[in-house]
Amino acid sequence: MKVSDYDFELPEELIAQKPAIPRDSSRLLVIDRETYSFEHRVFAEIEDFLHPGDVLVLNNSRVIPARLLGKKETGAKVEAVLTEKLGGGLWKAIVRPGSKIKPGNVLLFNKISCKVIEHCDDSSRILDFGSVTDEDVKKAGLLAIPPYVKYYPDNPESYQTVYSRPEGSVAAPTAGLHFTDTLLERLRKKDVDVQFITLHVGIGTFRPVKSETVDGHKMHNEFFSVSSEVAERLERARTEKRRIVAVGTTTVRTLESIVARHGCIVGDSGHTDIFIYPPYTFKATDSLITNFHLPRSTLLMLVSAFAGRELILSAYREAILKRYRFFSFGDACLIL
Repeated sequence: MKVSDYDFELPEELIAQKPAIPRDSSRLLVIDRETYSFEHRVFAEIEDFLHPGDVLVLNNSRVIPARLLGKKETGAKVEAVLTEKLGGGLWKAIVRPGSKIKPGNVLLFNKISCKVIEHCDDSSRILDFGSVTDEDVKKAGLLAIPPYVKYYPDNPESYQTVYSRPEGSVAAPTAGLHFTDTLLERLRKKDVDVQFITLHVGIGTFRPVKSETVDGHKMHNEFFSVSSEVAERLERARTEKRRIVAVGTTTVRTLESIVARHGCIVGDSGHTDIFIYPPYTFKATDSLITNFHLPRSTLLMLVSAFAGRELILSAYREAILKRYRFFSFGDACLIL
């Protein structure tokens, strides 16, 4: 299967630059897999499609201010995006310009500094911040807004979900950005079971697929955690044939990883590099809420595995025709 099979033309003006205000005023394209049909709604109306007994599963990871802008001791500009905390004062980071940053270099960011101690690959380095606290490192940083968003948000909280808790993501689990506290409360009153899992979204979400074939791509590794209590509720719903509605591809990858490991949903934590693309049999996901994804991306491949490539590409053509907003700050779709 070729990566080019997941390509499409998107007018640049449809790439959302700012979030919808209020969050749930974004548009919602409802995709019905059985009838091969579409319905155009507003996200706040998603409660019309969620029923008592459904389990809504959301990723509560919080984005850290991982992007550091600074300079070398020579004065040359540098950038680092923190990707993994390694212990002590050590962080793994993507650095730019990669060809110019070598072990032994000292990098200065605002009021803090670090030393490059290891060269991992063309763009990754191990940085030693010494006795600088993690909080001071984060204070020196900015959110790593996707490269297709041209302006840093006026309110950085707009790039966090309203229910974000444990810090660790480099990029937001953007399908959840559409939810408000009020909408979640309405769903709970409707007896929709709202549950939270954690997957810390890595920098790989921004990296393009460079191989020509789908199976030639190596998926990035991300940390996940699901409590035993949440797992028990999800497995009970699964055995009782109640719908599990996953919010975002990160939630899908977490649940499918656990079932692939254990044969059922259990409390678990660790790292996953699961790569979901057609054909794939989903074992823990019945419906999916997600944004509109980049051409040739692993996220587009995942939703194509869930709904079928032809249906998804047809839905994207419909969304472009109706002028939906795409990518992180864009509109959403519900795949039934």
